[in-house]
Amino acid sequence: MKILVSGGAGFIGSQIVDAYLRERHELVVIDDLSRGKKKNLAKKAKFYQIDICDQKKLNQILEKEKPEIINHHAAQVELRKSISNPQLDVQINILGSINLLESAIKIQVKKFIFASTGGALYGEQKKFPADETHPIQPLSPYGIAKRAVELYLYYYHQVHNLEYVSLRYSNVYGPRQDPYGEAGVVAIFCEKLWGGALPKINGDGEQTRDFVYVQDVVEANVLALKQGVIGEFNIGTGKESSVNQIYKILSEIIGSKITPQYGPGKKGEQMRSALDPALAQKALGWKPKITLEQGLKLTAEFFKPKS
Repeated sequence: MKILVSGGAGFIGSQIVDAYLRERHELVVIDDLSRGKKKNLAKKAKFYQIDICDQKKLNQILEKEKPEIINHHAAQVELRKSISNPQLDVQINILGSINLLESAIKIQVKKFIFASTGGALYGEQKKFPADETHPIQPLSPYGIAKRAVELYLYYYHQVHNLEYVSLRYSNVYGPRQDPYGEAGVVAIFCEKLWGGALPKINGDGEQTRDFVYVQDVVEANVLALKQGVIGEFNIGTGKESSVNQIYKILSEIIGSKITPQYGPGKKGEQMRSALDPALAQKALGWKPKITLEQGLKLTAEFFKPKS
């Protein structure tokens, strides 16, 4: 099939492009390179540098390329930025997504795969791990925007017969993650520890997240191509790990004895998070394969300075 991946030069999107190419699909990538990197781009994919907020250019590209599937990963991904600038978050994550959806129905795209969130969607969880029936009470504009797009996807499915899959990611980590933004604690720790710098932990470090390795997430995006599978699915491990635990494991892998600095906690970030992946296993045949220790070793190796 011909597949268009938005955000296809980014951390997760670029690795999905690689996997789709291995499956012998034809790939078109759109990315504004605000966070994505040219070095992540697959040579066999056709690339357009474009902002998803540019409806006119989006229409032109989709009319020209006519993809059968759209995989949408382009986004404003920083939760704290969404709190400091909710208007920007709405512009990119809601309006940009609607632009892509409007272009998609004009050319009768068969399926739309969306990178949503689980951690930011459910807010302070009432049960652990949370399944897809858990109340949706996001604590940030970022989480609100992701839910808004899911509701738009339901609308486009009902009114325009567009098949969709929304993958609610837990905390994705692994190679190619950006160690310089605010998101991606694993990449940040790796960069600091290898460089002998002092890492900072927000709060007491006992906040938990469900850390899922990027290649497991990529596999979910491959399985989401299945015809007839529609809806929202948690993509996580169902297990909680604290930030302190992550730091301890990475310190041991890298061989660092640096004690981290602790700072104040951040608004809009819940204390605990874990997602139940049972529905994804039932509908998609997906389950995580990489253990936390394996994934952290692979990630640390990726960030190891080249001698």
